[in-house]
Amino acid sequence: MKRILQVSLLLLSFTAITVSCKKEKKQAQPPVEVPPPPKPTYEYGFNLLEYNVVKDTLKTGDTFGAILNDQHISPQKVAEITEKSKELLRPKDFRAGQPYALIFDKKMPDSLAYFIYQPNLLNFIEVRLKDSISVRKIERKVTIVEREGGGYIKNNLIEDVMKSGMSFSAAYKLSQIFDYTIDFFHLQEDDKFKIIYDERYVDDTINAGLVRVKAAFFEHKGKPFYAFNFETDTVNHKWGYYDENGNMMKRMFLKSPLDIFRITSHYGMRYHPILHRMKGHFGTDYAAPTGTPIRATANGTVTQAGYSSGNGNYVKIRHDKTYETQYLHMSKIIARRGQHVSQGDIIGLVGSTGLATGPHVCYRFWKNGVQIDPLKERLPEATPIDAKLKPRYLKFVEPLKKQLDAVPYTNIQTIEIEDAKDGDIVDSLQTN
Repeated sequence: MKRILQVSLLLLSFTAITVSCKKEKKQAQPPVEVPPPPKPTYEYGFNLLEYNVVKDTLKTGDTFGAILNDQHISPQKVAEITEKSKELLRPKDFRAGQPYALIFDKKMPDSLAYFIYQPNLLNFIEVRLKDSISVRKIERKVTIVEREGGGYIKNNLIEDVMKSGMSFSAAYKLSQIFDYTIDFFHLQEDDKFKIIYDERYVDDTINAGLVRVKAAFFEHKGKPFYAFNFETDTVNHKWGYYDENGNMMKRMFLKSPLDIFRITSHYGMRYHPILHRMKGHFGTDYAAPTGTPIRATANGTVTQAGYSSGNGNYVKIRHDKTYETQYLHMSKIIARRGQHVSQGDIIGLVGSTGLATGPHVCYRFWKNGVQIDPLKERLPEATPIDAKLKPRYLKFVEPLKKQLDAVPYTNIQTIEIEDAKDGDIVDSLQTN
């Protein structure tokens, strides 16, 4: 009996220890973590947890009605929707290549809930189809971001500005600002540039283009050039570019009739490539691809626009009592005789009509009825800013110039690196 009692006590002790260990183990287990609910993301203002967004672009021949028909919407309802949306969704604005989206409610995945059309980056048209029909134009969130950068000329302006981390639009605008003062055909290696500009961003991520260049700098052959954008008329919001002393950057004449070019023949005697003899060449030949726009180099009136066997298609412009210019060998004439043109207006396209061996524009220049070489002529100087505005301008420019001077240059170094696999050459960008 005594032995049985001892065994019973032993069993009770073992059971108590086991239960105690199980309780300890159970208490030691970490709590179960509940995953947080997924964060909503939005597109065109729709929560993607609740809606499916199907994106596409318009093809040639697509119409609003045809897209709705493909979604099994009845002809009667299509007619009603088209009528209600005609003010904001006009057929002429419905162009191939433009993006659109079909929005489906996940609770009703087979029924189109909304149609979105995006005519540009800054806004979109929303057509509500479920329940009652409504149409509205929605402006997207736009922010303005100031950017700055600088670099050196290694190849050409556009390419080197972009390699320095700036946009094509900024590079092109920089060339326009200094179009009157710098001959971009004769840039030297290690000429320098700096720029401060504003860019527009949609929804904080999509670059919607250049707003304006606020300040720019260019050093050519060791000579510095500054340009600042200043509002000269606060009522009509007119702006212009002026140097650090208040002289207008814009001159009476542009440096050349083309944006991008190479000079293939200068003014003077030369061996004519077609006539095969020495002949006076009283113009400057700017070579460029066929179809390149040709610009009027100054304001004026078109006095001639036609064709001759030597000149091909050509345009002649009288600018004032002193100056005339002529543009030869066009593939297409755009300006009309008697038309007033402004500086920079497109008057024709580069071609090779008449006596020409390849696409180019022969640019001729007259002063007081005598043909001269415009590249050697001292043309009219810049117009200074209105004396009443100058104190305000100089005060406005002072902090911008300090900011511009502090912008670092991006040094573009091309380093040949042979990849172990394919031997590609890569460019290394190093910022000083």
